[in-house]
Amino acid sequence: MSVKIRLQRHGKKQKPFYWVVAADARSKRDGKYLEKIGTYNPNTNPATIELNIDSAVKWLHNGAQPTDTARAILSYKGALLKHHLDGGIRKGALTQEQADAKLAAWLDAKAGKVDAKKDGLTKAQADARAKAFKAEQEVNAKRLAAAAQAEADAIAAENPAVEEEVTEVEAEAATEEAPAAEENNETTEA
Repeated sequence: MSVKIRLQRHGKKQKPFYWVVAADARSKRDGKYLEKIGTYNPNTNPATIELNIDSAVKWLHNGAQPTDTARAILSYKGALLKHHLDGGIRKGALTQEQADAKLAAWLDAKAGKVDAKKDGLTKAQADARAKAFKAEQEVNAKRLAAAAQAEADAIAAENPAVEEEVTEVEAEAATEEAPAAEENNETTEA
C-alpha cells in the first residue's frame, strides 16, 4: 500500500479549510485516511498552519510521499528539515543534540520572518485607514466650504448691501482659520 500525505478539503463554498492527512493513494480525496497530521487554513493572511511535526516525520520515515502542496506545507513548518536531519543522525554525520539545535535555530528564524510579515500587514492596514480618514476629512471640509459659499451667495442675491458685510466676515474668518489650522497640523504631527 502506498501512502500519500495530502490535503483533504473541508469548509464551505469559497471558504476552503484543509486537513493534512496521511492516506492510501487509492482512496478518494475526502475519503478514508490513516491519520490526521494537521490543518491548513488559507483564508487568513498569512495562512494558518497547525502541524504535528513528529507524526509527519514518522510517516516520511515510513515512505509516505507528500503531494506538491503538502510538501510545501511540510517544508514551511520544518518537517522536511527534521526528516533530513534524522537521516544525518542515522548515518552518523550528526548527533541528536546538533540536529535539535539546527532545527530550533531554523524554527526561530522562521518565526521571526512570520512575525515581521504580520507586523508589516498591520502597519499597512493602519496606514491605509489613516490615509482614508484624511481624504474623508478633506472632502468634508470642501463640502462645508461649498455649502457656506452657496448660503452666502443666496444671502447676497437677496440683499446687495449685506454682500459687503458677508465678504468682510469671510475675510476675517479666513485669517482666523489659517493660523488655527496650522496649529492643529502641528499638534497632530507631534
